[in-house]
Amino acid sequence: MPAVDKLLLEEALQDSPQTRSLLSVFEEDAGTLTDYTNQLLQAMQRVYGAQNEMCLATQQLSKQLLAYEKQNFALGKGDEEVISTLHYFSKVVDELNVLHTELAKQLADTMVLPIIQFREKDLTEVSTLKDLFGLASSEHDLSMAKYSRLPKKKENEKVKTEIVKEVAAARRKQHLSSLQYYCALNALQCRKRVAMMEPMLGFARGQINFFKKGAEMFSQSMDGFLSSVADMVQSIQVELEVEAEKMRASQQELLSLDEAVYTPDFDVAAPQINRNLIQKAGYLNLRNKTGLVSTTWERLYFFTQGGNLMCQPRGAVAGGLIQDLDNCSVMAVDCEDRRYCFQITTPSGKAGIILQAESRKENEEWICAINNISRQIYLTDNPEAVAIKLNQTALQAVTPVTSFAKKQESPCPSQNMKSSEMENDKIVPKATVIIPEAEQLIAPGTPIQFDIVLPATEFLDQNRGGRRTNPFGETEDATFPEAEDSLLQQMFIVRFLGSMAVKTDNTTEVIYEAMRQVLAARAIHNIFRMTESHLMVTSQALRLIDPQTQVTRANFELTSVTQFAAHQENKRLVGFVVRLSESTGGESLSTYVFESNSEGEKICYAINLGKEIIEVQKAHHLVSEC
Repeated sequence: MPAVDKLLLEEALQDSPQTRSLLSVFEEDAGTLTDYTNQLLQAMQRVYGAQNEMCLATQQLSKQLLAYEKQNFALGKGDEEVISTLHYFSKVVDELNVLHTELAKQLADTMVLPIIQFREKDLTEVSTLKDLFGLASSEHDLSMAKYSRLPKKKENEKVKTEIVKEVAAARRKQHLSSLQYYCALNALQCRKRVAMMEPMLGFARGQINFFKKGAEMFSQSMDGFLSSVADMVQSIQVELEVEAEKMRASQQELLSLDEAVYTPDFDVAAPQINRNLIQKAGYLNLRNKTGLVSTTWERLYFFTQGGNLMCQPRGAVAGGLIQDLDNCSVMAVDCEDRRYCFQITTPSGKAGIILQAESRKENEEWICAINNISRQIYLTDNPEAVAIKLNQTALQAVTPVTSFAKKQESPCPSQNMKSSEMENDKIVPKATVIIPEAEQLIAPGTPIQFDIVLPATEFLDQNRGGRRTNPFGETEDATFPEAEDSLLQQMFIVRFLGSMAVKTDNTTEVIYEAMRQVLAARAIHNIFRMTESHLMVTSQALRLIDPQTQVTRANFELTSVTQFAAHQENKRLVGFVVRLSESTGGESLSTYVFESNSEGEKICYAINLGKEIIEVQKAHHLVSEC
């Protein structure tokens, strides 16, 4: 016998859109079967109730048997035997049309009763289980909505515990109802074939046994055909029993799962997070704006495909594009007092969609996966190995290392302006480059600052006491006159990663070491929040500007920037060293690390150009004084 298409019980708990789409096909098939069964039963009842019109009734039955082939069942595969058998029975019914006598009891017991039992037992059971499954799904959605609305701070632990139990109970109830519903739909595919042929088998045998002319009408070949049909029905029954036993065992195994499968955020204390993902799928809550201040959250199924984030609603055949993830950035955000929210930002710096995961593990894995995809790792020959390598590099210990890895230096604008190889056009032999130890660059235990500047509102609040502020959020005085007469003005979108004090500014290796320690600290402490700013490079200073209020968050004189460099592997990382005078009379050195939407070498080139302009202006000033 050919294999019967069936629903996989293992997919019942996930309840993915693919499973729902396949389920709709089975439901459509069950609905078509119900309609056809009702029509077939009406035809048989007409035969039973119209003894005096046997000829007309058997003609209608013959036509109805032939109509099975034209029903266009959604799961019509494997029905070839049924169709061919019904075709043959149609011919037999046409031959029996000449008979006008029938025993009502035999027809009631062997023809009408089986199909009634099939309709009242099997089809009604499927319909009832469908309603129960729908109710369980609705209860699960309502409980998930309550769970998603749990506040992030100062939450009532008792309420949280009750809602978590409610989610687990609803999820278990939905799982149980879906397993029973799937089993019933799978069994219906076999019972359908039996229910179509068994009544006709009883009808034919009743004609042979109770009509005097039956012996003359039915030959030995007909007896053999009926025997083969009976054997086929018996084999289907055996196949059904075996399959039913397998489904019962599988159902028991799936129901014996640990409670953690049903409980969201079960391992919130120490989740096992996979940071090397290059693809991810699962349900998330999508934030939608419905007005100027009102929003709604919709639970949808999301998955990544290449460099794209896709979304597929329940029942949809395929997913649709939501966001292109190439060169995007992602960070955890606070949104409407909801937990586990993160935001995807486009390469241009425009805020994108906000999503909410159902657990801490899912939240961090989605952030890591999108970060990996934004680096276009999926385009490499072995993306999994590349992702593991990059994350291992980021997760190196933040404690000082005993030796510093040697890097091949290449000429670029990030080199220090103090180079003496160009003086008087003399060729200076290159000495052996001695890379200092990490302790010589950064003192052990140096703290890392992850927020270089204050938000715009705090910036304004701190200055309200001693100065008047512009109501539009901009600085009032002419602190930065270079914006008008500067020979150089270039703007870059950057995100601040961290800053720390350093011991020297004689080499760019101090910037690379600071980048390593800042990235490692962010990875180890799960710090994903980054402050986005506009970096204005002029011929006099570096300014960090708030992109929304245009408030200057920080200002560094270009003459105080002694070193600047871009990362040699991650081209979007850039850093610079600033030397500042302290009130005590000494000087301090600090390294600032940023992530840029463009290549870091472009920022280094702009800084280098600004320094060259300063040197030219100094030389011109000296000449004019002479």
